[in-house]
Amino acid sequence: MKSTTAVPFETFPALDALSAIRAVFLQRMPGLDVKTDRETALQRLAGIQQQALNEAGFAQMRLAKASQIHSANVERISSTDTFPVLDCDALVTTERSLCLGIYVADCAAVYVADRHGRGIGLAHSGRKGTELGIVSKTIAAVCAATAADPQDLIVQISPCIRPPHYEVDFAAEIRTQAAEAGVREIHDCTSCTGSNLEKYYSYRKEARQTGRLLAALALI
Repeated sequence: MKSTTAVPFETFPALDALSAIRAVFLQRMPGLDVKTDRETALQRLAGIQQQALNEAGFAQMRLAKASQIHSANVERISSTDTFPVLDCDALVTTERSLCLGIYVADCAAVYVADRHGRGIGLAHSGRKGTELGIVSKTIAAVCAATAADPQDLIVQISPCIRPPHYEVDFAAEIRTQAAEAGVREIHDCTSCTGSNLEKYYSYRKEARQTGRLLAALALI
């Protein structure tokens, strides 16, 4: 799937196969100056990322975001909530046409989807969040919200930084946590943000001044 806007995006075959799910991962915006602080970069990206989301099938959906503090806090949300959700790094919903959004620039966005379309979760899982078990907690929260069994879920790991560009392979730990939680279908795109700066932003490789990639997930 390709975008005709300036912001390219990628999708994941395992999630594309679910008729009740829409999921994309927005890549680097070519030519945009993001060598600045996080908030300024996000402001510069906001309009064009929204355009890309609209084109990818999320038009008219409210974008639900988390404050992302590198915690293991997970919140179940609805469209009546105030966003971004404070003190939170993962969002879960059973509401349709509400777009969950997570920003990353080396950390992983972890998509959790019930294959029967009853609920979804999206987590921000870098080194610290992974150590705190946010993926396991997100899986548990989706199961609690939907009465699903972990075997009903699909977990997808986004592009993130990996060895040798980072000293810890937290993507491997995410896969381990998902398997230990009882998920049988776990997918990892294996792309490394640190090794492809033409396609992705990398907080570490770009000296902490860069843009943010946007993961989006919705029930439709």
